[in-house]
Amino acid sequence: MATLAANGHNTQPWKFHLDERGGIKILPDLSRRTEIVDPDDHHLYVSLGCAAENLVIAAGAHGRLADVNIEGGSEPRIDIAFEKGPARDGALYDAIPLRQSTRSVYDGQLISQDEIYLLKAEAQQDGVSVIIFTDQAQREAISEFVIEGNSTQMDDPAFVAKLREWLRFSPDKAVALGDGLFSACSGAPVAPEWIGGRLFEAFFSKDAENAKYRDHIRSSAGVAVFVGDRADPLHWIRVGMSFERFALQATALGIRNAHINQPIEVAQVRPEFARWLGVPEARPDLIVRFGRAPALPMSLRRPVQDAIV
Repeated sequence: MATLAANGHNTQPWKFHLDERGGIKILPDLSRRTEIVDPDDHHLYVSLGCAAENLVIAAGAHGRLADVNIEGGSEPRIDIAFEKGPARDGALYDAIPLRQSTRSVYDGQLISQDEIYLLKAEAQQDGVSVIIFTDQAQREAISEFVIEGNSTQMDDPAFVAKLREWLRFSPDKAVALGDGLFSACSGAPVAPEWIGGRLFEAFFSKDAENAKYRDHIRSSAGVAVFVGDRADPLHWIRVGMSFERFALQATALGIRNAHINQPIEVAQVRPEFARWLGVPEARPDLIVRFGRAPALPMSLRRPVQDAIV
């Protein structure tokens, strides 16, 4: 269940170590870094937080109470100890295998205030704030930041090359590798790798991507922004734990979500976005749109044993 967690570009940048006392350590797998889009490993540590939250929820469903200790410093990791307790099966556990980043146009309908309350309540985490925008003008303003960030990334050949490395056009390659962004998971057609690569080069353009993101945001019910109290791995992990609970609660309610993180991934855009949020001294961590839409095919995962060390 932990390996089904949300993670940046489906890189699955985690390792799990089972210690002799029955605890589990979650460690970063630095061989799966995306250094162009994530030079300080922010997304990597957010991903570890997502995996930790899934592990805690799954343990509870199997009668294990989890005690989470996040180690910061030069070698950040997550130590989780367990003790017996009552089984706590519930909606978040059931949602783990169903949760996905649904990268498509949503139905454009708002969701209820009761549902927004449940999303915010489930995402509560020490050291993390969640700001939700449903007003159309606010969503349009966020869209402009996304377009600015996306345009900068699309103009960077190194970014485009690294993105291309993690794209999987054919089912055979997606299944063989068990990671990366399989085109079907974004609603795009599948093709043999050699054809998919040529289609990518021919049709993957800044204007087309910007138009897509405008449609995606306009069709969403709202946007959630996650902000940690500090910009360090400890708080990035906590942001991941907060987001994972948000995403699982959304899944339980039949609400889709997807990341639109360009304004926080581009260094020169990030301060502008923070000022617009009203937190000029902070580093916004995640931007997530949400709404209702049909499910897309699920992303692939590597075998669990490949992540155990």
